[in-house]
Amino acid sequence: MIFPVVKNHIAVCFDRPEETFRRKKYVKYQAQRPEMDEFLSSQITKMHDVLESFGIPVYEKAGFEADDLLGTISQKITKESKKLRNKEQINEVVIVTGDRDIFQLINEKVKVYVPVKGLKEGKLYGVEEVEHEFDFKPIQMIDYKSLVGDPSDNYPGVPGIGPKTAITLLSKYKSKSKIYKHLEEISETTREKLKKGKDMADMSYELATIKTDVPIKIDLKKMEDWDLGSREAVELFMSYGFRTLLNRITNKNGINANLQVVDNNIAVNNKNPKEEKMPNNQGSLF
Repeated sequence: MIFPVVKNHIAVCFDRPEETFRRKKYVKYQAQRPEMDEFLSSQITKMHDVLESFGIPVYEKAGFEADDLLGTISQKITKESKKLRNKEQINEVVIVTGDRDIFQLINEKVKVYVPVKGLKEGKLYGVEEVEHEFDFKPIQMIDYKSLVGDPSDNYPGVPGIGPKTAITLLSKYKSKSKIYKHLEEISETTREKLKKGKDMADMSYELATIKTDVPIKIDLKKMEDWDLGSREAVELFMSYGFRTLLNRITNKNGINANLQVVDNNIAVNNKNPKEEKMPNNQGSLF
């Protein structure tokens, strides 16, 4: 699914099993979500193996969510890239995710690609697309969530404030903090809800805010040094029985990985053939 948006650099971020700072802040945060079953856990392990075979770096950090790593990487790359020579600068970062919380990171250099229709298609969101669909700017996603909450993450926002009221308030006052500075201008019913829900709004704002300063080391060289059709990838796909997926990947020389497999032998770039028996069962990862 990343093929339509792949440019030069790739990195993948994962959640960690440890408790995050958000859960410490609000014990009910994501508390309604079931524990990951063993099958899905095994698939994530395979995903790590596949990414390693591709040479794609993986980022994860205890205490933080993958969203925070995406926020940190996207912001650091776009800022630090300005220090590089023109030909080495990164002019656009595309985050691939189905989580719309990430929209708060969108700016003139950061876009979000949201897969739809079973990952076969997707939509690329920039500033204009977010404003058209939500009637507020990307950065206002934080303020919006602070007011209406987020059922998927299980934090409440301000009780009684729904999407329509939140958008109306943000359209006029631009942010949560400015809304609370102009309470006397707001209708009595809404004003009382906002007053009673102030603590929840503040907490929800903190929970909704994606970190952009997670202490991780970012290596642009590793992000650029990937190869979907590497020998390691072909061998791994053969061992997992992902034979049909070999039709979908090519190496950096543009050679289809499946063309490197002849009679169940691996001959990557026609060098050093290595015999490898195909398993009887075939699987699928993507």
